[in-house]
Amino acid sequence: CASLPSLPYPPPAAPTMSVAARKVAVLGAAGGIGQPLGLLMKMSPLVSQLSLYDIANTPGVAADISHVNTNAMTKGYAGDDELGAALEGADVVVIPAGVPRKPGMTRDDLFKINAGIVAGLCSAISKHCPDAMVNMISNPVNSTIPIAAEVFKKKGTYDPKKLCGVTTLDVVRAKTFVAEKNGLDVTQVEVPVVGGHAGVTILPLWSQMSPATRMDDATIDALTKRTQDGGTEVVQAKAGKGSATLSMAYAGAHFANACLKGLNGEKDVIECSYVESTVVPGLPFFSTQVRLGPTGVEEIMGLGDMSDYEKAGIEAMKAELESSIQKGVDFVAGNPDI
Repeated sequence: CASLPSLPYPPPAAPTMSVAARKVAVLGAAGGIGQPLGLLMKMSPLVSQLSLYDIANTPGVAADISHVNTNAMTKGYAGDDELGAALEGADVVVIPAGVPRKPGMTRDDLFKINAGIVAGLCSAISKHCPDAMVNMISNPVNSTIPIAAEVFKKKGTYDPKKLCGVTTLDVVRAKTFVAEKNGLDVTQVEVPVVGGHAGVTILPLWSQMSPATRMDDATIDALTKRTQDGGTEVVQAKAGKGSATLSMAYAGAHFANACLKGLNGEKDVIECSYVESTVVPGLPFFSTQVRLGPTGVEEIMGLGDMSDYEKAGIEAMKAELESSIQKGVDFVAGNPDI
């Protein structure tokens, strides 16, 4: 996965070379992830139009962000009646909409609320910007990506190259944790993270990290579990008053910018993402490194050589990931009005 550079401050000047005009829409822009994500996308020189949508409060968020002296023209949209206008002409749609995970909330609780939200938004995308790249942040991503795929199939607009589950935060955490543990420069660390985006389905491939770093079994296991439980770590640290919003916004902005770079024809844009895949038989969606380009996900990379620990991790995640995928498929099948 590509290196994550630190964000510049003050914001960068407009690039001297010609950059394609690109519209980015953020759905859920008034929420805990959406607000900092909107700000970070306003700072991107790759964005010419920034559309901020939520069910309420977005005009104020947009007015605030619009005062930042960067080139992206920013507008807020609120409520169902303005969703179409928010999406019209978008090149990339980022979806952090929905409720965050709270202490004591099961994945099933989260699913019941967010599944309907995601399905409704994807129906609108299929109508107003069917060719846009869709970056799914709304949890549980292991199920919301299959939901989005099924909705797009029903609407006749599904393009697997244009639908990406954002697992970048798992990569961000893996890099941070392993760098801290081993005294490495985190900006020079690369760690592929494969599988899904929840608990045991998150698997950092430490054997493939760069720079190559020798670690004992206990350290590998501890770092893996910390990466898997990173979201819970933040929920507990915030004592029930929030979840991982700021780091998720950073990761979401990084992946959205990578998609824009790919659309603009930049070479060798490689990220990890949860996409339709045949890498693991029986799992129609899976996260590995992918190559992004002008048509979206242009290459899905394999798992490569893995340690015995990592091979066991793949086996351990299969049942949960398969169940989560099927749950998303069944949700759309069981709701004919979608």
